[in-house]
Amino acid sequence: MEHLGEALETLFTARVMLYMLAGLIAGILAGALPGLTATMSIALLVPFTFKIHPPLAGMMVLLGVYVGAMHGGAISAILIRTPGTPAAAATVFDGFPLAQQGKAALALNVSSIASTVGGVFSTIILITVAQPIAGFALGFGPFEMFCLAVFGLSIIAGVSEGSILKGLIMGALGMLFASAGRSAVFDVDRLTFGIPNLPESDLRYIPLMIGVFAVTEALSQVETLRPPERGATAITRMFPTREQMKRLLAPLGISSVIGTLIGAIPGAGGDIAGFVAYDQTKKASRHKEEFGKGSIEGVAASESANNAVTGGAMIPMMTLGIPGDSVTAILLGAMIILGLQPGPTLFDNPDPKVQILVTGIFAGLMAANILVLPVRLLGAPLFSRTVAIAPHFLWPLVMVFCVVGSFAMTGTMMSVYIMLAFGVFGYAMKKLGFPPGPLILGVILGPIAEANLHRALSISGGNAAAMFKSPIALGLLVLAVLSVLVPWIQEQRARKLEAKDGTQT
Repeated sequence: MEHLGEALETLFTARVMLYMLAGLIAGILAGALPGLTATMSIALLVPFTFKIHPPLAGMMVLLGVYVGAMHGGAISAILIRTPGTPAAAATVFDGFPLAQQGKAALALNVSSIASTVGGVFSTIILITVAQPIAGFALGFGPFEMFCLAVFGLSIIAGVSEGSILKGLIMGALGMLFASAGRSAVFDVDRLTFGIPNLPESDLRYIPLMIGVFAVTEALSQVETLRPPERGATAITRMFPTREQMKRLLAPLGISSVIGTLIGAIPGAGGDIAGFVAYDQTKKASRHKEEFGKGSIEGVAASESANNAVTGGAMIPMMTLGIPGDSVTAILLGAMIILGLQPGPTLFDNPDPKVQILVTGIFAGLMAANILVLPVRLLGAPLFSRTVAIAPHFLWPLVMVFCVVGSFAMTGTMMSVYIMLAFGVFGYAMKKLGFPPGPLILGVILGPIAEANLHRALSISGGNAAAMFKSPIALGLLVLAVLSVLVPWIQEQRARKLEAKDGTQT
């Protein structure tokens, strides 16, 4: 990081820090509101960040929202037994019982501390391992890069939310949608169906994502407008004692490692990390009887793990160009539009501006994970009141942001039409049980796979068999096959067990 000094000089200016702070507050508020996930919030804000200068300030808004939303999910999980984000699902187990016991402030403060520890730990790992991994990947040729993209597409099986077949269908549709318009490989128009002024593929990412995540969720939320169950939500100043902090050391350490590792696995996410860390912490605890009844260890385990996913998920995105989860898929699209190309060549780019921006992103992620702690602690009473916002006020406002954000991408109504079309499409797919994550992976990785396969076949004279002569390419293809087969086998076993249990009862 030879440009660290220049990056820090750009980062620690009043303008950039204010943008980061605004992102953190917006993220916490969004995370605290059930339905407004980190993915949806970032998708809404991406179009507005492209007009911000310097570019690092725009990225700090997005990273601030990412970090803040992961923190904010615990607020509603603790206070109203409804996780604000899927990653906070395991926090409900002990957070809500603590609120019912009149210890809502203790649970919120423990979650704040644990979230910060997990986020800082994963960012340190990201900064430490990113460049070595990218250095290794620099030896990849076109065939290796194609196989890497195939491996990235294979994690569709891991984000298919119950049906691998439906996930694969959505992934294929994503690649099909990404191929519409002007082909960067063959310089011809494809699948336009006579539609004029179709935006470039990079500019279609964001309206598509806004539609699939934000509009779809807004349409879904109007079907389930009911008041959530509430605990004792009075917020006072209640911090963990020295003895309680000692009890939290082991859960924080174990869960931060688990969250970082799971976050670095493409297709995994904060919800998986939270449940795994909760289970492992319970097994290692000397106070197992408290879990599920109001254990601060349980809250700490879930929150440190799901926040450790933030840095972990950015490892494959920054080093290999493969999104670790749906949030980093959107961040990847944002970086591409800003002129960055996450992947093996990112750290070897000779342009000082690129290196300053990359270094600033790493430093900014660390700063955001540290700054969010005092913001959470000082703003606990305010953030806790966000759960009382009436949904019939919230979701119309979300739709307004969807329209404005999409229009801001190109300054034409075509982006708005794309957003609305994919909102309706996403809603229909959700009703039919088709997950949105694979669609986004297909949109992002499909063009990468196509471009590298074309380049590789041009170099090899059309000999596709040359791919299997590369140990790296062959290894990636094997991993891709396993990524699909293992979840499929697990799914079949789960169905057999369910059928067996059904016949016994």
